Amino acid sequence: MDSEEHLLALKVMRLTKPSLASPLPITCDSRDLPGNLLNNALQQDPTAVEGTETLCAGQFLLLPQNPVNIYLGETFSSYVCVYSETKQDVNNVTVKIDLQTSSQRLPLSVNPPSPLLTPNETVGVIIHHEVKEIGTHILVCEVGYQTANGVPMSFRKFFKIMVLKPLDVKTKFYNAENDDVYLEAQVQNITAGPICLEKVALDASHLFNVTSLNMVSKEESIFGKTTVLQPQGICQFLYCLSPNEKLSADLKSLSGATNIGKLDIVWRSNLGERGRLQTSQLQRMGPDYGDIRMSVIELPNFVALEEIFTFKCKLVNNCERTVDLVVYLENVEGLAWCDISGRKLEPLLPLSHKILEFKCIPLIPGLRTISGVKLLDTFLKRTYTFDELGHLFVMLNGPK
Repeated sequence: MDSEEHLLALKVMRLTKPSLASPLPITCDSRDLPGNLLNNALQQDPTAVEGTETLCAGQFLLLPQNPVNIYLGETFSSYVCVYSETKQDVNNVTVKIDLQTSSQRLPLSVNPPSPLLTPNETVGVIIHHEVKEIGTHILVCEVGYQTANGVPMSFRKFFKIMVLKPLDVKTKFYNAENDDVYLEAQVQNITAGPICLEKVALDASHLFNVTSLNMVSKEESIFGKTTVLQPQGICQFLYCLSPNEKLSADLKSLSGATNIGKLDIVWRSNLGERGRLQTSQLQRMGPDYGDIRMSVIELPNFVALEEIFTFKCKLVNNCERTVDLVVYLENVEGLAWCDISGRKLEPLLPLSHKILEFKCIPLIPGLRTISGVKLLDTFLKRTYTFDELGHLFVMLNGPK
């Protein structure tokens, strides 16, 4: 049976908040060609304040004039109304509402049967649903009822909903020498209006401890009290992830720890509508540490010219075998080693580490690079060269 032959009709109305409207002043001199035509039109504009038409003073609430976009992470709200198109009474009116996405069908509402619906009455259902998928959604509304003669009737209507992507999130990873991982997250507003970022947090995996580098103090953000993004505006966030003690001790697990966590973003748009978006699991490329790894763990930032200073390095054996290593030191420009070159180290067990201490004398002031350390594997006859272990500044009068 066609929908025109049914006793009931159905309407679906999107529930949205109004927007702020400002007057757009377009004026001209009365001696110009338009005369006072533009001035009179501006004075009749309902959004203009009398006496200050050209100052754009004040804003007014404007009801939606066109279909409002729905963005991923927002809450879709709608009012479904069933009403009679005849003067007959209708019995046992039921309304069932489902949402069909590209992957699943979600039941949104099933109201209990209304015993009697007179021509002057309506059946209304309000639905709320947080949108979690991008793309086309189909709102399926099914209405069932009985005529006065007890004949069961039903009909369905379909409404197409497009869900758009609100934010563009790009990430970059940087693996530091001390096993820390730095995450740079770039958040761009690709909606049609401005949004206020309420929360951008990294929900790290259980392998890492996360520290936000976006705060000046515990309560003050580097972006100020509010983070407002205009359309196509971009904001960058930085996080430091440190491996926990258990992960740091297990070198194999540290290299294979590629799951970093998820970004949790909460924003407000228009007149305070809340939206939330959580990214998928962020993945980084596991660092390749090689068989032998050495990194600086203690190095002064400033040293005095021609005065001995010491620094410490962590030597790690990533092999499945014990290695015998010989340390060779080569002088570089501006630095002279005060240590024995060619000394043999104690055997280093598989997947273990030891701390090495070195001494140097700076010969030239300025910024210097710690280089010239070589390790010889006596079994494989393989030489590992470590350049640019760290940087320090050589001062004429020494650090204060």
